[in-house]
Amino acid sequence: MAITTHILDTTLGKPAKGVPIELHKMSGDAMWKEVGKGATDDDGRLKTLTPAGPIEPGTYRIRFDTGAYFKATATKGFYPYVEVVFEIVDGGAHYHVPLLLNPWGFSTYRGS
Repeated sequence: MAITTHILDTTLGKPAKGVPIELHKMSGDAMWKEVGKGATDDDGRLKTLTPAGPIEPGTYRIRFDTGAYFKATATKGFYPYVEVVFEIVDGGAHYHVPLLLNPWGFSTYRGS
C-alpha cells in the first residue's frame, strides 16, 4: 500500500520540515537500489515515498538527511544522517516509519 514517514524535532517540539529523504530497497545481489525520495512538508511528513499500489516485499532503508536539516536550522547536530532498515512482509499494508529527532539522539518505531 504505502511507506510513509514524518519527523518531529523533539528539541523544538515541532515538525522538521524540508528534510531530504531517500527510500532504498535491497536487491537480490545485496545492493541498495533507490526506489523513492522527497522531502518533508511543513508538517514534517512525507507521504509520497512509494507509488500507489502494493509494495514489493523485501528489506528497505529510509535515509534521513538530518545534516541538511540541522544546517538549515543553524543547529549543531551529531548525526549527519539517520538510516532505518526494516522488512516488508505484507505488500498490501501501510508502513509508517516516524523519526523523533534532536541534535544528540533519535528514536523510531512502526507507526500507523
